[in-house]
Amino acid sequence: MNHKQALKHPIFKIISQSAEALNIDSYVIGGFVRDYLLQRGNAKDIDIVAVGSGISLAKQVAKNLPSQPAVQVFKTYGTAMLRYNDIEIEFVGARKESYSEHSRNPIVENGTLKDDQNRRDFTINALALSLKKENYGELLDPFNGLNDLDKGIIQTPLNPDITYSDDPLRMMRAIRFATQLNFKIEENSLKAIAKNKDRIKIITKERIVVELNKILESETPSIGFLLLEKTGLLQYILPELVALKGIDEVEGQRHKDNFYHTLEVVDNISKTTDNLWLRWAALLHDIGKAPTKKFHKKIGWTFHAHEFVGAKMVYRLFKRLKMPLNDKMKFVQKMVMMSSRPIVLASDVTDSAVRRLVFDAGDHVDDLMTLCEADITTKNPRKFKKYHNNFKKVRDKIVEVEERDHVRNFQPPISGEEIMAAFNLKPSREIGIIKEAIKEAILEGDIPNEHNAAYDLMLKEGKKLGLKEMI
Repeated sequence: MNHKQALKHPIFKIISQSAEALNIDSYVIGGFVRDYLLQRGNAKDIDIVAVGSGISLAKQVAKNLPSQPAVQVFKTYGTAMLRYNDIEIEFVGARKESYSEHSRNPIVENGTLKDDQNRRDFTINALALSLKKENYGELLDPFNGLNDLDKGIIQTPLNPDITYSDDPLRMMRAIRFATQLNFKIEENSLKAIAKNKDRIKIITKERIVVELNKILESETPSIGFLLLEKTGLLQYILPELVALKGIDEVEGQRHKDNFYHTLEVVDNISKTTDNLWLRWAALLHDIGKAPTKKFHKKIGWTFHAHEFVGAKMVYRLFKRLKMPLNDKMKFVQKMVMMSSRPIVLASDVTDSAVRRLVFDAGDHVDDLMTLCEADITTKNPRKFKKYHNNFKKVRDKIVEVEERDHVRNFQPPISGEEIMAAFNLKPSREIGIIKEAIKEAILEGDIPNEHNAAYDLMLKEGKKLGLKEMI
């Protein structure tokens, strides 16, 4: 079957002509071909296999392009990359690979196109389109990947046990593709992942997190997390989530399974936001429940301070996975820490409570509300409607309070310098006491968030502290 239509972009003709000039064969392989056949839109990444030197082909292509882009060469891997307009093209020489037990970095030898297709992770990624003049656009499918695409199956070209043991990152990739494409992992392949799960230890945390992020960015992330749990990989990567699994019962009182609840929350939030870090917050919002779970005869199961404990766990989890310990991590911590605040508010939406919520959440108050709405997983339609209506009241009150009181990103209407000048003070604890009193009065609604009212309160508070106003 010919697929010249897939190669309509002018870059393919240039690659074909460049390869012909060097007297080597070249092929498009992998994700570009897979996504074209799945009609998943225009890929921005193109992988080219040369039966010969991929680096030489990349340099020849760059020469033949009008912009003559720079070529990045990775000699260790025998690959090269260039950017052309908004497309990233990677060139590699066709190769055979063999692995040692303790590394996913293979020993590489030159090979044929068939050798290169053999080393691919999945049949759907081993599909290639010829760029040779005589059969331009012909599909080369040695492992019946087209059939797997049609049936929605992820399987390896060769023995899955060897494929996953050689490069254990492929286990994560199998689950990631199953999540992104909503495909099934073939039964023997799934068993091989479970069998080789402990091999994930040789993969760097950074590479694991790349795959985790892609799972989280999918339309239905729970597909991936259920597979990670089923195969045993999740215990190695995110044991904090596995600890949420299961339901305990004492004296007839049970609690919900917080693992499955968490996955529902992640799926819910994925329908309303593409923000990866808000999705991380949904994934981790209940991790503090496992270490804080207690049973009390009078009140049943409790998870006291689970938000506070969970927020501290977020830091340790990010550090262990070598994720960024920056504002993104602090954002996730804040969302976890505050995840129950709007729920408490929803039954009694007072101005002062909403002011404090907006003051504490700042610019992230809308994200926090989105998280809390995603946290509604009840199957009771009456309760579902009631909870959503309650959160709508909170959202409306946030808008009303913010328009009037301006407490988001609160700046005190009276500065420390003004307090010092009013009472002829040097830096001292009294300044902090007065500023705190003004802030509390504004948040409680005792005074409006404006200068004159705050100045009058400053004079009163100063008098209480025995300070004399400068006249």
